[in-house]
Amino acid sequence: METGDTAELQGFLKVLPPVDFCCVYGSALHPNNREKSTMVDYILGVSNPEQWHSQNLKMNKNHYASWMAHLGGAKLITEIADEIGVGVHFNPFVTWNDKMFKYGVVRMHDLVQDVLNWERFYLSGRLQKPVQILVDNLDIENVNSANLRAAISAALLLLPPKFTEEDLYAKICSLSYMGDLRMLFAEDRNKVKKIVQGQFDLFQLKYKPFLEEYEAKEFLRLASTGSHQKNISQDCGLSVAHSLVNSLPPMVRSQMGMKLGEKKKLTESGRIISEVLIGSREEAAKCMQKVLRRTVMVSSTRQAVSGLLTVGAVTAVRYLSNKMCRAWKSWR
Repeated sequence: METGDTAELQGFLKVLPPVDFCCVYGSALHPNNREKSTMVDYILGVSNPEQWHSQNLKMNKNHYASWMAHLGGAKLITEIADEIGVGVHFNPFVTWNDKMFKYGVVRMHDLVQDVLNWERFYLSGRLQKPVQILVDNLDIENVNSANLRAAISAALLLLPPKFTEEDLYAKICSLSYMGDLRMLFAEDRNKVKKIVQGQFDLFQLKYKPFLEEYEAKEFLRLASTGSHQKNISQDCGLSVAHSLVNSLPPMVRSQMGMKLGEKKKLTESGRIISEVLIGSREEAAKCMQKVLRRTVMVSSTRQAVSGLLTVGAVTAVRYLSNKMCRAWKSWR
């Protein structure tokens, strides 16, 4: 993004209490996006959400649903996010400096756990796509490397022997939408394609180190096409499939192990780990897909219910209407 845009994005943070992590995601990062009405999306990581919301209610009470601000307060906001949702509270339709903002507040511990383990596969999915990090006091960008490696491994398991670079990024992008109920009626059917094509250069920059790593391990072969993207062929053997599964987060491997079986293995460093028993690459891919689809379905449903409760009926209807209008246009 341009320097002026970055300064404006950082400027919004000045009206909020301090945060440990902040990134912007979504259409605001699209190089050709100049639509003033587009909502700018933030993820804010804080050490203590209840304390943060308490401070923010004093500074920006109008950011919250009126009933929540007056009757519930910070404690109820946090409890609904944790017990009903997936640990994230969103404030949408916040107007500042002639722009519209939406920000989600999450506990730093929960953010790290989701990035490393895909426990909810919610914010980890957001961070697999291009984001612009504005605040990173705990080096989440470095922690997120494990998330990106897992994402590319999961995508490769689901892809055929030959595909394009755009196919790869589209598959990565689609991982966190598998099982998301909103995709049935409230999301643009071309959403994944638009995200990848609109931010292709950012995807390339994000995943280049991991493509090079897997090429060096001879999992992949990259061939230039003369255009801006590469053609990719991959080794679909069982040995590589084992390596890709071993790169998935512990929670995913554990659930796959419960379905397919597992064995104990001694690593070179002397640690004993559980390895998923794989009969074939196809079996591993299908099992992983089921695990991810169920995780996303549960998380997206919980977050939808949490959002309905916390933002209020009017705001919820407004937000859903905007989503459904774009979805219906894409189906015409």
